[in-house]
Amino acid sequence: MGTKAHQATSAETKAVGQELAAVLPDNGPWYKQKHIVRLNFTILSMIMFSSSNGYDGSMMNGLLALPQWAEFMDSPTGAWLGFINAIYSLGSVVVYPVAAWMCNKYGRKPGIWIGYAFLLLGTALQTAANGEIAFVLARLFLGCASGFFLSVPLLIAENAYPTQRGIASSLYNCGWYVGSIVAAWVTFGTRDMDHWAWRVPSLLQAAIPLFALPGFLMANESPRWLVSVDRVDEARQILANDHCGGDLNAPLVAFEITEIEATLKAEKEANDSTSWSDLWSTPGNRHRLFISVTLGIFGQWVGNGVVSYYLAMVLETVGITSVKDQTLISGCLQIWNLIWAVAAASMVDKIGRRALFLSSGTIMLVSYIIITGLSGSFAATGNHATGTAVIPFLFIYFMGYDIALTPLIVSYTVEIWPFRLRAKGLSATMLTTIAAVFFNTFINPIALDAIQWKYYFVFVAVLVAMIVTVWFSYPETRGRTLENMAYLFDGEDAVAGGITAEDVLKAGAEHDERDGSAEK
Repeated sequence: MGTKAHQATSAETKAVGQELAAVLPDNGPWYKQKHIVRLNFTILSMIMFSSSNGYDGSMMNGLLALPQWAEFMDSPTGAWLGFINAIYSLGSVVVYPVAAWMCNKYGRKPGIWIGYAFLLLGTALQTAANGEIAFVLARLFLGCASGFFLSVPLLIAENAYPTQRGIASSLYNCGWYVGSIVAAWVTFGTRDMDHWAWRVPSLLQAAIPLFALPGFLMANESPRWLVSVDRVDEARQILANDHCGGDLNAPLVAFEITEIEATLKAEKEANDSTSWSDLWSTPGNRHRLFISVTLGIFGQWVGNGVVSYYLAMVLETVGITSVKDQTLISGCLQIWNLIWAVAAASMVDKIGRRALFLSSGTIMLVSYIIITGLSGSFAATGNHATGTAVIPFLFIYFMGYDIALTPLIVSYTVEIWPFRLRAKGLSATMLTTIAAVFFNTFINPIALDAIQWKYYFVFVAVLVAMIVTVWFSYPETRGRTLENMAYLFDGEDAVAGGITAEDVLKAGAEHDERDGSAEK
């Protein structure tokens, strides 16, 4: 399949920079190109892996409102309730370092199969649980499954079509809300059953990741990982098939393979081995690690953790106690979240990452201050209208959360780290996130029981800290490939040089020469 000369558009230049945009094939809209449609089907399928976390959070939120589950679990409260929620996070914490090692050693795909095994085991055990211990152990296995899905966002970012990488990576975490929507409405629909009111939602916990299986089977291994283990010809063929319809001689293929080879060679020369200490070994890496850790903290300590797992308790503090009303509000909130998260993900290259982060923090801060004030007023007066007024501001708050912390917490982390540290860098964010989730799910019910709405002041302070941190520390990453992102953090010491059209022509000539020698 031949490619035509391409005149880069403004949107393409914003997404990947001028050099790469100039070598993009001009074959019409992506949806008219079978190879990119196929590639995007695999990416859309893999986005569904993130649904497992969203499903769990929303399902547990719904189960808290079900008297059938409370009776089965002997009405857990306080620390025990926190532990039941937090054990899922503990499973992920144990697995993340192993998953990071596996996806560097054996490729991005093998660990995901182990995740599937844990997912099926946990789902079966939770559905058939005959007591509290079985239910809690099942949640541990489900957390392990989530941990082994670590390499999915790496596979998406490293395989996506260049101009669609930012959007594809940002959409990954939006799958969280697909899971949360399904869980919220399943729980709403089964609320009047007997003991199946909570077993049906448990049974369906594996459904969405299983729907992703056909697309995952079709997905290719990461070309960057293949280059890292000296399987360059396989990587070139995958890039040609996925990005240029099989045209090995396309300028885009030459550009990408040249940039990947040059970057990985430079990384290897700079440090042939990779250890966890490399995450803080240089000023650039310390900057990346600071972003990774603070993103993990902000992703859970800006107040969302209270609503994600304890919406029923939050609503009770403002006088909304009906099971039907609580589960209905939860279901509507998840749909709202998905709409805004997807909308923001589609805008990452148009308006940039920093603008989304700063807008997110500002909207959350203002709405959370209002939520705190209304909750305090209801506690003092008991006025039902005041309590009900909290609901729209909860929706506004989550709009703010969705436009940055849903799409960017994973995608921004993935793109700022160089290849050899990408899995460990993402693990650092996920481990920080899980630590924050573990703390929140354990402490939040205790704090809500003890001081109720006054606990919200903690999150107001964290939101202020988030805005200040983003303003001074988070660089704009729009318009760069994964390979030349290093300049933002390492400056003149960046291990990867920029690739130019001359480099591409040279690489193409060398490739043709190798092919000619092979034919002889």
